[in-house]
Amino acid sequence: MTIQLWYGLFRLGFALVFIGLHIALMIGLVVAWRRDTRTCAQGFFPNRPDPQALLPKVSVIIPVHNEQLCLPGLFQSLSVQEYPDLEFIFIDDRSSDASPGMLGGFAAAFPQGTVQIITLHENPGPNYKQYALGRGIAAASGEFLLFTDADCEVPPQWIRSMLARMGDPQVGLTIGPVFKRSQESGFLYLYQCFDHAIRYMYLAGSTGLGAAGGGFGNNLILRKEALRAIGGYAMVPVSPTEDAALISRLRTCSTYQVRSAFGKEVFVITGVEHSWEDFTNQALRWNNGGLFSPDPATRFNFRLLMITISLGILALFVLPFIPSLWPLSAVVLLAMTMNTVATLGLFGSALPHQKAFYLIQVVFTPLYFTVLTILGFGKFKVTWKGSALKAQ
Repeated sequence: MTIQLWYGLFRLGFALVFIGLHIALMIGLVVAWRRDTRTCAQGFFPNRPDPQALLPKVSVIIPVHNEQLCLPGLFQSLSVQEYPDLEFIFIDDRSSDASPGMLGGFAAAFPQGTVQIITLHENPGPNYKQYALGRGIAAASGEFLLFTDADCEVPPQWIRSMLARMGDPQVGLTIGPVFKRSQESGFLYLYQCFDHAIRYMYLAGSTGLGAAGGGFGNNLILRKEALRAIGGYAMVPVSPTEDAALISRLRTCSTYQVRSAFGKEVFVITGVEHSWEDFTNQALRWNNGGLFSPDPATRFNFRLLMITISLGILALFVLPFIPSLWPLSAVVLLAMTMNTVATLGLFGSALPHQKAFYLIQVVFTPLYFTVLTILGFGKFKVTWKGSALKAQ
C-alpha cells in the first residue's frame, strides 16, 4: 500500500471509531436512563404489602479531613433524612480544625448508636481517603453502604431514593450524579458545573453498555454482600480514584451488576474549587484514575477515548499546514456537540442557566481533556487534601 492510502485509511478509521464510540455511549445512556426510570417506578420491594417494615439497615459512610466550613451544610441535609434503620459513620482523618468537635455535636443530636465517629491519628496511605474508607466500612453494620463526602449536601429523600435502585438482588452497586454549586460568576465556576455533569454523562453511558469503570464516590451505594463477593474492601487495588477501582473490581470479579441513577431525588451537591490550579489537580486525579486503572478493560477504554479526543484537538493546530486532517477535528467537535446536548437534556436543571456559555464547551471541554491527558502521561503529580498521592 502507498503512504497516501494508509493516510486515507487512518483519517477514515479515526472518524469511524470516534463517532461510533460516542454513538454507542449515547445508546448506553438511553438504556441506563430507561432502566433507572423503571426501577424507580417499582421501588425497593415491588409487590410487597408492607415495604416500610422490610427496609434494610443502611450505613452512611463519610470521611472527614478539616471540613469545618462544609460540615454545617452536610449536617443539615443529613438531619432531614427519613429512614427507619440507619447509622452514620464519620471517619475523622487527622483533622486539625474544629471538625472533631462539630462531629461530636452532631452525634449528640441523635439516639445513641446512630452515629459512630472513628478517629484516625495516623494514616499510612498510600491513598489516604481509601484507607479511611476501609476503616469506616469495617465498622459498618448495615446491609447497604452509602457513601458521600463531608463537603457535600444530599437531597431530603437521598437514602430512600438510592436504596430504591438496589431492589434487584443482582445489582451490587449504583452510582449517582454529583453536581457543583456555584453562586459566583466567571468561567472557572461555570465550567466546573458543566464538567461534573458531562463526566457523569460518560459514566452513565458506560454503565448502560455494561462496561462501568468509574463513578462519583461521594454518591454511591454498595450492597455489602457484593463487597464480600469480591473478597472485601481490602481487595480493591490501591488507586488515586478508589471509587473507580471498586467499581472495576466488582464488574470483573463478581456477577453483580452496576447501575446509574438519574432522578433529582438523588442529585448530590458539592462545592467548587476557587482556582484553576485546585480544579485541575482534582480533574487530573480523576483522569489519572482512568488512564492508569488497575482494570485492563477500564484502562483501555479510557485511554482510547482520551487519546482520540486529544488527536482531534491537536489536529486543529496543524490544520493550516495539513488541511487534510480536518476529519479528525470535525468528528471530535461533532461528538462534543452531541454530548453537550445530551448533558443539558438530562441534567440541565442542575446547571447554571447560562445558555450561550454552553456553546463554548463544544471546543473547551475536549481541549481541557487533552491538557489533562498530556499531564497524565507526563506523570504530573497530584495531591489530595494537600498531601501528595503515592498511589499513582
